[in-house]
Amino acid sequence: MEVINGILYHAVGASGAALCYTPQKKVKGWSWQTYWLAQAFICWLVLPVLVAYLTVPQLYQVLATAPASAMQNSFVLGMAYGIGGTAFGIAIRYVGLSLTYAVSVGISCVVGTLLPPLFHGTLDDVLNSNGAAFIMSGVGLGAAGIVLCGIAGRNKEIDIDRLQQQASPADQMATKGFSLAKGLPLCILAGLLSALYGFSLDQGQPIAEIAAGYGAGDFRGNVVYIFSNSGAFLTTLLYCMYLHRKEKTFSQYTSASFYLGKNYGMALLTGLLWYGQFFFYGLGHVRMGNYQFSSWAIHMILLVMLSAVAGLFMKEWKNCRPKTWRLLFSALTVLIVAVVMLTYGNYLGQD
Repeated sequence: MEVINGILYHAVGASGAALCYTPQKKVKGWSWQTYWLAQAFICWLVLPVLVAYLTVPQLYQVLATAPASAMQNSFVLGMAYGIGGTAFGIAIRYVGLSLTYAVSVGISCVVGTLLPPLFHGTLDDVLNSNGAAFIMSGVGLGAAGIVLCGIAGRNKEIDIDRLQQQASPADQMATKGFSLAKGLPLCILAGLLSALYGFSLDQGQPIAEIAAGYGAGDFRGNVVYIFSNSGAFLTTLLYCMYLHRKEKTFSQYTSASFYLGKNYGMALLTGLLWYGQFFFYGLGHVRMGNYQFSSWAIHMILLVMLSAVAGLFMKEWKNCRPKTWRLLFSALTVLIVAVVMLTYGNYLGQD
């Protein structure tokens, strides 16, 4: 039963991740870097500290006794994740959202799941454990389903382009900007570095264990986000400051714009949804028994699956060809089977 509860918590977190960038569509009068830094300030700096303070008893004492190496490793790996997020955003400009998701999240799913047991030298033990075959098959199927979902998404973009026969000059320029040679390396970089976020959480486990000793219980993981997320915020801050200086957009934070209050509200909502994914990720992670490392694969698979479902509800696929619909439903079927296999493998692992 604990495993099922863990999957449900992961699903809630993945729902937040699937929807967290939807508010961006309502932002007006802000450059990308203004919005990105505003929401990053909430989800990568403010909320990790605030939630840890509210959920981890004697937080100051926990931090005072936590190993410095664990805090440092978690922070540095979080910085790498921040670079990966930036590479993800740039890759979208060259190959579109669907292909970026397919390559980056597919790589992150596999690498982020297997890296912790590889690093700790426990992968052989894992492979010989009860239910391991279902776990590894679930990870593989999940990666395949993510790629298939990306292919369906790319077909959707092509279908929509075909309907827009009278494309504006801006749309035409966006189409001409497609470059697999530039985008693919960025997708691979984004996937590898994004996988390090899960490893960052793994490296922060000694801090979480100390928090558990002080009575944090299921909320023990919240203390790790202080370091993982602040590392990501630092690299994001540096890149956004560079863009602000280059494009002279600092004034957008305080400009007397009609949309200013709404923009801050959308940035706050984005930050809440993004941080919420890992708040619930932590609650799911502690319930996965002997195969806690599989949490990352479960999260990535559910994220992509629920993003596609959200797109269906928002009618993003309504004008697609039957071939595209078949690809989408095939991808969703594979992703659902992958989640079932991971769930069953974790259930067997409890024995």
